[in-house]
Amino acid sequence: MSDDQSVDGMDLKILRLLQEDATLSISELGDRVNLSQNACWRRIRRLEADGYIRKRVALLNAEKLGCGVTVFVTVRAAEHSDAWLKNFADAVQNIPEIVEFYRMSGDVDYLLKLQVSGIGAYDKVYQKLIRSVRLSDVSSAFAMEEIKHTTAIPLPG
Repeated sequence: MSDDQSVDGMDLKILRLLQEDATLSISELGDRVNLSQNACWRRIRRLEADGYIRKRVALLNAEKLGCGVTVFVTVRAAEHSDAWLKNFADAVQNIPEIVEFYRMSGDVDYLLKLQVSGIGAYDKVYQKLIRSVRLSDVSSAFAMEEIKHTTAIPLPG
Protein backbone atom coordinates (compact mmCIF):
# COMPACT_ATOMS: atom_id res chain seq x y z
CA MET A 1 0.00 0.00 0.00
CA SER A 2 1.15 3.64 0.19
CA ASP A 3 2.26 6.09 2.88
CA ASP A 4 -1.18 7.68 2.69
CA GLN A 5 -4.05 6.59 4.89
CA SER A 6 -4.33 2.82 4.55
CA VAL A 7 -7.39 1.02 3.30
CA ASP A 8 -9.73 -0.90 5.55
CA GLY A 9 -12.24 -3.66 4.87
CA MET A 10 -14.92 -1.20 3.79
CA ASP A 11 -12.54 0.45 1.32
CA LEU A 12 -11.68 -2.97 -0.10
CA LYS A 13 -15.39 -3.75 -0.58
CA ILE A 14 -15.83 -0.48 -2.46
CA LEU A 15 -12.72 -1.10 -4.59
CA ARG A 16 -13.86 -4.65 -5.39
CA LEU A 17 -17.25 -3.38 -6.58
CA LEU A 18 -15.79 -0.48 -8.58
CA GLN A 19 -13.30 -2.63 -10.45
CA GLU A 20 -16.14 -4.90 -11.51
CA ASP A 21 -18.46 -2.04 -12.52
CA ALA A 22 -17.30 1.58 -12.31
CA THR A 23 -20.73 2.77 -13.51
CA LEU A 24 -22.37 1.96 -10.19
CA SER A 25 -23.91 5.08 -8.66
CA ILE A 26 -22.75 6.31 -5.26
CA SER A 27 -26.20 5.41 -3.97
CA GLU A 28 -25.97 1.83 -5.25
CA LEU A 29 -22.41 1.43 -3.95
CA GLY A 30 -23.45 2.74 -0.55
CA ASP A 31 -26.38 0.32 -0.42
CA ARG A 32 -24.15 -2.63 -1.31
CA VAL A 33 -21.60 -1.84 1.40
CA ASN A 34 -24.08 -0.49 3.99
CA LEU A 35 -22.83 3.11 3.97
CA SER A 36 -24.66 6.38 3.46
CA GLN A 37 -24.16 8.09 0.12
CA ASN A 38 -22.05 10.82 1.73
CA ALA A 39 -19.81 8.39 3.62
CA CYS A 40 -19.35 6.28 0.48
CA TRP A 41 -18.58 9.35 -1.65
CA ARG A 42 -16.01 10.59 0.90
CA ARG A 43 -14.26 7.19 0.88
CA ILE A 44 -14.14 7.10 -2.93
CA ARG A 45 -12.74 10.65 -3.05
CA ARG A 46 -10.04 9.68 -0.50
CA LEU A 47 -9.20 6.50 -2.44
CA GLU A 48 -8.80 8.62 -5.57
CA ALA A 49 -6.74 11.30 -3.79
CA ASP A 50 -4.47 8.65 -2.23
CA GLY A 51 -3.92 7.00 -5.63
CA TYR A 52 -5.71 3.69 -4.98
CA ILE A 53 -8.09 4.55 -7.81
CA ARG A 54 -5.99 5.75 -10.76
CA LYS A 55 -8.89 6.43 -13.13
CA ARG A 56 -12.22 5.04 -14.27
CA VAL A 57 -12.51 3.86 -17.85
CA ALA A 58 -14.69 1.90 -20.23
CA LEU A 59 -13.22 -1.41 -21.43
CA LEU A 60 -13.76 -1.71 -25.17
CA ASN A 61 -14.13 -4.80 -27.34
CA ALA A 62 -10.94 -4.91 -29.44
CA GLU A 63 -12.35 -7.54 -31.82
CA LYS A 64 -15.43 -5.45 -32.67
CA LEU A 65 -13.22 -2.39 -33.17
CA GLY A 66 -10.98 -4.13 -35.69
CA CYS A 67 -7.90 -4.62 -33.55
CA GLY A 68 -8.53 -8.04 -32.04
CA VAL A 69 -5.09 -9.51 -32.73
CA THR A 70 -2.87 -9.48 -29.66
CA VAL A 71 0.88 -9.56 -30.22
CA PHE A 72 3.55 -9.90 -27.56
CA VAL A 73 6.90 -8.48 -28.63
CA THR A 74 10.16 -9.05 -26.80
CA VAL A 75 13.01 -6.64 -27.34
CA ARG A 76 16.70 -6.82 -26.53
CA ALA A 77 18.24 -3.38 -26.27
CA ALA A 78 21.10 -2.37 -28.54
CA GLU A 79 22.55 -0.41 -25.61
CA HIS A 80 21.74 0.37 -22.00
CA SER A 81 21.90 4.12 -21.53
CA ASP A 82 19.45 6.70 -20.24
CA ALA A 83 19.39 8.43 -23.63
CA TRP A 84 18.62 5.17 -25.48
CA LEU A 85 15.82 4.29 -23.05
CA LYS A 86 14.32 7.78 -23.33
CA ASN A 87 14.29 7.51 -27.14
CA PHE A 88 12.77 4.03 -26.99
CA ALA A 89 10.13 5.05 -24.43
CA ASP A 90 9.24 8.13 -26.50
CA ALA A 91 8.89 5.99 -29.64
CA VAL A 92 6.64 3.51 -27.81
CA GLN A 93 4.47 6.32 -26.37
CA ASN A 94 3.82 7.55 -29.91
CA ILE A 95 2.57 4.18 -31.20
CA PRO A 96 -1.05 3.70 -30.07
CA GLU A 97 -1.10 0.02 -31.03
CA ILE A 98 1.36 -0.64 -28.19
CA VAL A 99 -0.99 -0.88 -25.23
CA GLU A 100 1.46 -2.15 -22.59
CA PHE A 101 5.22 -1.68 -22.15
CA TYR A 102 7.43 -3.30 -19.49
CA ARG A 103 11.14 -3.35 -18.63
CA MET A 104 11.95 -6.94 -17.77
CA SER A 105 14.48 -8.98 -15.85
CA GLY A 106 16.09 -12.04 -17.42
CA ASP A 107 17.00 -12.72 -21.04
CA VAL A 108 14.70 -10.07 -22.53
CA ASP A 109 15.02 -6.35 -21.83
CA TYR A 110 11.50 -5.18 -22.75
CA LEU A 111 8.07 -6.69 -23.35
CA LEU A 112 5.43 -4.94 -25.43
CA LYS A 113 1.80 -5.88 -25.82
CA LEU A 114 0.12 -4.72 -29.02
CA GLN A 115 -3.49 -4.72 -30.26
CA VAL A 116 -3.60 -4.73 -34.06
CA SER A 117 -5.90 -5.76 -36.89
CA GLY A 118 -3.52 -8.38 -38.30
CA ILE A 119 -0.01 -9.24 -39.44
CA GLY A 120 0.17 -6.31 -41.86
CA ALA A 121 -0.75 -3.84 -39.13
CA TYR A 122 1.84 -5.43 -36.86
CA ASP A 123 4.49 -5.05 -39.57
CA LYS A 124 3.74 -1.31 -39.81
CA VAL A 125 4.27 -0.98 -36.06
CA TYR A 126 7.47 -3.01 -36.31
CA GLN A 127 8.75 -0.75 -39.09
CA LYS A 128 8.00 2.37 -37.01
CA LEU A 129 9.79 0.87 -34.05
CA ILE A 130 12.98 -0.10 -35.87
CA ARG A 131 13.11 3.31 -37.60
CA SER A 132 12.81 5.04 -34.22
CA VAL A 133 15.58 3.36 -32.24
CA ARG A 134 18.41 0.85 -32.70
CA LEU A 135 17.42 -2.59 -31.38
CA SER A 136 19.53 -5.69 -30.91
CA ASP A 137 16.76 -8.26 -31.28
CA VAL A 138 12.98 -8.15 -31.74
CA SER A 139 10.79 -11.24 -31.51
CA SER A 140 7.02 -11.45 -31.73
CA ALA A 141 4.39 -13.98 -30.75
CA PHE A 142 0.75 -13.77 -31.85
CA ALA A 143 -1.84 -14.85 -29.28
CA MET A 144 -3.95 -17.68 -30.69
CA GLU A 145 -6.67 -17.53 -28.04
CA GLU A 146 -7.39 -15.35 -25.03
CA ILE A 147 -8.11 -17.74 -22.18
CA LYS A 148 -8.15 -15.27 -19.30
CA HIS A 149 -8.06 -11.51 -19.26
CA THR A 150 -8.98 -9.30 -16.37
CA THR A 151 -8.23 -5.81 -15.25
CA ALA A 152 -9.21 -6.64 -11.65
CA ILE A 153 -6.40 -6.40 -9.08
CA PRO A 154 -6.51 -9.28 -6.58
CA LEU A 155 -7.51 -7.66 -3.30
CA PRO A 156 -7.00 -9.11 0.19
CA GLY A 157 -9.94 -10.54 2.09
